Amino acid sequence: MELPAPLRAAVDRTLEGVPLADLQRATRRLTERYRAETRDGTMHLDDELAMRAYLAARLPATYAAVRSAMQVVAAACPDFSPRALIDFGAGPGTALFAAADCWPGLGRAALVEASPAARHIGQALTREAPLPPAEWVAADITAATAVPQPAADLATLCYVLDELPPAALPGLAGRLWQATGGVLLIVEPGTPGGWRRIGDLRAALLSLGAYVVAPCPHALPCPVVPPDWCHFSRRVARSRMHRLAKSGDVPWEDEKFSYLAVSRTPPPAREARILAPPRTAKGHVTLKLCTPEGKLAQRTVSKRDGESYRAARRLDWGDSL
Repeated sequence: MELPAPLRAAVDRTLEGVPLADLQRATRRLTERYRAETRDGTMHLDDELAMRAYLAARLPATYAAVRSAMQVVAAACPDFSPRALIDFGAGPGTALFAAADCWPGLGRAALVEASPAARHIGQALTREAPLPPAEWVAADITAATAVPQPAADLATLCYVLDELPPAALPGLAGRLWQATGGVLLIVEPGTPGGWRRIGDLRAALLSLGAYVVAPCPHALPCPVVPPDWCHFSRRVARSRMHRLAKSGDVPWEDEKFSYLAVSRTPPPAREARILAPPRTAKGHVTLKLCTPEGKLAQRTVSKRDGESYRAARRLDWGDSL
């Protein structure tokens, strides 16, 4: 997956004139903070150089994960066509770009972001792209005053929980649900920690009456147990600047992510979800599944199964069965 052309062009303009050595240093620091899930009272995107490092090195992967999760929501709820978005911890507007690409009927957005640097860069990016009108809200998402009114069809919280203290999550669940008129999408890094945070919010949202849309095909306790964890992957094309910022030669990278989508109405259907890359051998395909019954299952489809086998060969990690 690549960034949409208007976003890619806006990013390139924003990075013009930034010394490469400074960008590489800031990229290393940002990458270390994300990998270590650092919580030291400082935001990951705390200054404009960190923001530019994010644009060069993290935005393509974050966009790909969020856009992929939205595509699953769109497939699971084909009648869902949001007109308004509220994004909590919006960064430079990543979820807005992804939502506008997934649902062209999106008409307005409220972007809640505490970092002045992120708001400044985000306002520049969103002004340059053909996007719905966006209101930027300077607020800490853990505060009760962070919920814009009215509620939006689509609410999002993407790559934010790893910066918040665990004690903030119970109250945050209620505020997120209050802001959600239709679907709430939460995306986190595809780490064991990211999966656990998703699980904590899942339990809290179910207690508030939410219906699970994806990836779970059920609202029962998660059948995945450590050291395994539920996550997915999306391959991301690296631009020249992306490779330079990360001092990498490979023209792509794989972004691992965990996510949860819940709705105020039950989804039309629930189908088993593929939880790992399908294992293909001569004459058969083996799939690891999370089933609507709330259990893990393994299904092997052989060449003798005809059309089912041909369909299984086209399936990928994260697809529904």
